[in-house]
Amino acid sequence: MARDARVLVLFVLALLFGPLLAPTLAAEVGTVEKKVFELSSYTTVGGKTIAPVRVGWESYGTLNAAKDNAILITHFFSGTSHAAGRYAESDPAPGYWDAIIGPGKAIDTERWFVLSSDTLVNLNVGDPKVVTTGPATVNPATGEPWGMEFPIVTIRDFVEVQKALVESLGIRRLHAVIGASMGALQALEWAASHPAMVDRVVPVIGAGEVDPFLVGWLDAWATPIRLDPNWRGGDYYGRTPPTAGLGAALKLVTLHARYHEWAEKAFGRAWAEEGKDPAAALGHRFKIEAALDAAGAARAKVADANHFLYLVKANQLFVAGGGGLAEGLKRIEAPVLLIPSRDDLIFFPARVERTAELIRADGTPVEIAWLDGIDGHLDGITAIGGVADRLKSFLER
Repeated sequence: MARDARVLVLFVLALLFGPLLAPTLAAEVGTVEKKVFELSSYTTVGGKTIAPVRVGWESYGTLNAAKDNAILITHFFSGTSHAAGRYAESDPAPGYWDAIIGPGKAIDTERWFVLSSDTLVNLNVGDPKVVTTGPATVNPATGEPWGMEFPIVTIRDFVEVQKALVESLGIRRLHAVIGASMGALQALEWAASHPAMVDRVVPVIGAGEVDPFLVGWLDAWATPIRLDPNWRGGDYYGRTPPTAGLGAALKLVTLHARYHEWAEKAFGRAWAEEGKDPAAALGHRFKIEAALDAAGAARAKVADANHFLYLVKANQLFVAGGGGLAEGLKRIEAPVLLIPSRDDLIFFPARVERTAELIRADGTPVEIAWLDGIDGHLDGITAIGGVADRLKSFLER
């Protein structure tokens, strides 16, 4: 059943997003094995203990004898470790960044050992290929799901678990940390919190902090869940889950991550159903409304509402390095390649440029490579191939 739900999600998103899930024509990394990393105990930044912690991870390419060719990929809010390749030849689409990860590509797996892991409180706990620890997982101390007793976790906590995974492989320095959106926040946190371990950092469609306006937007994303009577204050495990609220929340995320040009090109003002003019009845809808509903509902089939809320909180709390923004970004010593979208409605261009200014303030090299697309924030996935040469050059210097 879980695999059927995952296939449905891919099908609906393919209809809605087109190029995002289109099969790649270039060489792929091939079949990917999903592995599991476990810590017997982890203490959060807030001082709470989670025991045990399990996260899924995967890799592409080969770690060399010196263990100095590793690149870490960090994923976005609704993403997973699956950045490239396919788990099976029958998979309808490869990982989300297959356009730039693989043999001869910008992140060349013939040269680099590339790894990626699921975060704590990963959204997609219903996906059989996702391994994560969060509210929906069983607390061994009680034998019941953690629920809202799960500790608050931050982007820094995501990074610390990744650090433990990296070190378990004998890797002491990362050639680069690269991530999109929430992954960009993790990349910047890596560079600010562990500057001695990061040689390069590539934040894609992200900035040095989640500003107050975005804090408000994240709260808006979460509101439909809290209003769903089935949420029950987070106590719904073993009962009917708040699927309607979660679907509506994911609908908001889907639209916010896009731009008006995408909506005009993909849907225009077409009606959802032939013969049902939206002007004739409240129940008659536009095609974009129906498509967004379908996308939200499909994504909700493998997602968890409490995990969504914990991810919202982790993002709202983010300031690179902790403390003040200027102070945190000053800790970054590695060269930085920022890859933003000029049409981003989540991390506005001015915020990215401010991030660049603050990192440069003490002489740290910073470059900006602007994405060219019509997808707004999601250009960081759909239009990433347009900066492939720039990224490849940055990694090979």
